[in-house]
Amino acid sequence: MQNLFSVKDKVVVITGGSRGIGEMIAAGFVANGARVYISSRKAAACDATAARLAETYDGFCESIPADMSTLEGIDAFAEAFRAREKSLDVLINNAGVAWGAPIEDFPEIGWDKVMNTNVKGPFFLTQRLLPELEAAATFDEPARVINVGSIDGIKTPIFDNFSYGPSKAAIHHLTHVLAAHLIKRNIIVNAIAPGPFPTYMLSTGVGGGGDTENTDWDAVGRSNPRGRVGRAEDIAGLAIFLASKASGFTVGEVITCDGGSVVS
Repeated sequence: MQNLFSVKDKVVVITGGSRGIGEMIAAGFVANGARVYISSRKAAACDATAARLAETYDGFCESIPADMSTLEGIDAFAEAFRAREKSLDVLINNAGVAWGAPIEDFPEIGWDKVMNTNVKGPFFLTQRLLPELEAAATFDEPARVINVGSIDGIKTPIFDNFSYGPSKAAIHHLTHVLAAHLIKRNIIVNAIAPGPFPTYMLSTGVGGGGDTENTDWDAVGRSNPRGRVGRAEDIAGLAIFLASKASGFTVGEVITCDGGSVVS
């Protein structure tokens, strides 16, 4: 069983890894012996999270800050990564943003920023890192790409964030398209669609102002069929499954991690 779910010594890149779901996933991989590189736009926060995770779990976590919404930022990240590693076992495209405004006032910048970060970024980062993914990939041990979507890309969002749900629906379908193309190159692509987790993004939506420590997550969780919000082990466990030998025949799936929100 340990071999089946092992990610020990795998080289893993996690975008948007400085906080929220990205940090939860990064912690799971660092704790289980992977070599983890995290990225986010804010360098100080990214550096601090990497140092904290490495110390907490006595593992390897390094920061490569970059803006994943622009090709310049993506290329800078790819170059910095290549200076450190020759191959990449797992790419987790987690970086994402949202924008809320009434439909009458929804701005073009809110549309473009969300689409650039949530859809364009994952595609072009995957494209740029294909040589490193292929260098790690074999028939028996494929490389992995895991895209982080959202249940808002499956069902209608409850918030006025008109570009967010469509962007996540796009990343879900991009997962299908990439999976069909890259499986022939021994690269398995899947996606996770999270529901409510105690993150900065959800805190702003439920009136917590982004203060994740003081948001009433118990109240938020009571509206979920499972009776709670997601925990770090929920999302990290699913990501580790999708990065391990256990998922070697699971290709092109969008797996919800939402406490039953979609099915209910």
